[in-house]
Amino acid sequence: MKRGVMIWRYLAVGLVVCGVFAMGGAVTAQSQTLVLEDFQGKDAEGFPLNWEHENQRSQSKGRDAYKVQTENGVNFLAVRDAGQRIKKKKIDWDPKAFPVLTWRWRLQKVTSDTEPIAALYASLDTDLMFIPVFTKYVWSVAKPEGTLTEGGMFSGSEIVMQSGTKAVGQWFEERVNVYEDFKRIHKHEPAAKAWGISIIAASGVEIDFGSIVASAGR
Repeated sequence: MKRGVMIWRYLAVGLVVCGVFAMGGAVTAQSQTLVLEDFQGKDAEGFPLNWEHENQRSQSKGRDAYKVQTENGVNFLAVRDAGQRIKKKKIDWDPKAFPVLTWRWRLQKVTSDTEPIAALYASLDTDLMFIPVFTKYVWSVAKPEGTLTEGGMFSGSEIVMQSGTKAVGQWFEERVNVYEDFKRIHKHEPAAKAWGISIIAASGVEIDFGSIVASAGR
């Protein structure tokens, strides 16, 4: 009898522990953070996994321009003289549930005055022709921080996050509410599942991007 009770207790404890782990995973996924990209994966040439070139005709240049590197045990994306955009789409990301987007970037070198220096695109929807509808968060050469430039039919709206080229070699962390920005700029709710994210840096620019994370915080 005692042995049967002991076995039952072990089974009960095991079920409770499993339940706690299962609930913990759900809580983490639903109410804390969603890692959109941490640059842990790369191919044999260092190009980040699950990213695509915007311009398929110049893939070789893009593959040379975007490389995953490691510094002090932390991975990041080093962008060197890119002049073209790469994109990561089909992310399981509900922007209403995870509205706050954070990322780090570090300017290393600028040899031209091309606007913008670099940008991160948050594409939360597509139009009737399935073209991504996005907000472009930029590092500008001269425009003041906070400047909003409305986009046209074929260009997204831009919000300046960093301005100037003095802070070379310094990491900056950005935090934006992409959901509220989308509603304010585009005047409607985004899709239930975001289209994805994109990154670009101008020719003659060297810049690094750290992890890109969405969270439920407001």
